[in-house]
Amino acid sequence: MGNTVTTKKPADAKPSTAACTLSMKAIQDIMDVLGGKWRISIVTCLCFSPRRFSELLKMVDGISGKVLSRELKDLEMNKLISRTVKDTQPITVEYAITDYGNSFKELIQIMAEWGVKHRKKIIGH
Repeated sequence: MGNTVTTKKPADAKPSTAACTLSMKAIQDIMDVLGGKWRISIVTCLCFSPRRFSELLKMVDGISGKVLSRELKDLEMNKLISRTVKDTQPITVEYAITDYGNSFKELIQIMAEWGVKHRKKIIGH
């Protein structure tokens, strides 16, 4: 009796290809919603507490008011943040992470931890 050698059939590769394609589409969806230079920073700020527009403008270093306004509208459209107009004098607008947006919080924490490790590896602090 000889040893039986099994080889992968071309059909065996298809589930792996299908899984890769599905993952790539999902990542592309994430990049469409959270890609760009500013969105993850904005969502990160809002994960810690609600903020007014002016607070976000100060916290997200380098962003212009026009760009921040556009990004906030897009994040609100994607239901990651909410916008609340408060009946104060003067009227204030506050942005907050939604319950749905909070589902991204764990991933933001993982990315932040990786970023700290990466910074230490590359520049030593």
